Amino acid sequence: MINSIKFWAIVPAAGVGKRMQADRPKQYLELAGKTVIEHTLLRLLQADVFAAIAVVVSEEDPYWPDLAVSQHQKIITAPGGKERADSVLSGLKTIREQASDDDWVLVHDAARPCITAADIHYLIDSLVDDDVGGILALASPDTLKQVEGKCITGTLDRSHIWRALTPQMFRYGMLKTALEQAQGNPAITDDASALELQGLQPKIVEGRPDNIKITRPEDLALAQFYMEQQ
Repeated sequence: MINSIKFWAIVPAAGVGKRMQADRPKQYLELAGKTVIEHTLLRLLQADVFAAIAVVVSEEDPYWPDLAVSQHQKIITAPGGKERADSVLSGLKTIREQASDDDWVLVHDAARPCITAADIHYLIDSLVDDDVGGILALASPDTLKQVEGKCITGTLDRSHIWRALTPQMFRYGMLKTALEQAQGNPAITDDASALELQGLQPKIVEGRPDNIKITRPEDLALAQFYMEQQ
């Protein structure tokens, strides 16, 4: 059965990354001689498991067509949506002629260039027989405070708190339905939250702390350090 199941990747990359205070979206900033998104996509391609990777970009994006990787035979370009969830749904619709409902889809942030092929394989191996799917995540090493205004109102039990990473891996049909039904809901901050709204319980697969998301200028130097260490 596993031989007939395909794996697809979707990379939402239509965001503008305001927190970077840069002249271009963060996925196009330079990191170790390439753009952030080139590193991310090359890592996904290195995993050598995907039938195709749908990259979801803004239709006014002037940078994407100039990247050599945009012409790769396994890369499909899809039009971006208003929110991240809309972009993921657009990516799903782009592959619907080729994908079946039971295929697995791995959604990965464009701004996580330090993902390793080993982590992708570990996620797949951990979830391939699961009914729902799940996400890479990290247990919180820090004490977490609940705050109102600037005052602490309580301390959260961190044994129940994990930081969501990507990829997040779900069945094509299940993810598409969940995102369609959750459209416009501000509570959908990642793909797992759409599944949770359906009453489902995605699994946690422990990821690596170096799988960072670039959101601030100082993250570029940290990502370069991690890539050198890897």
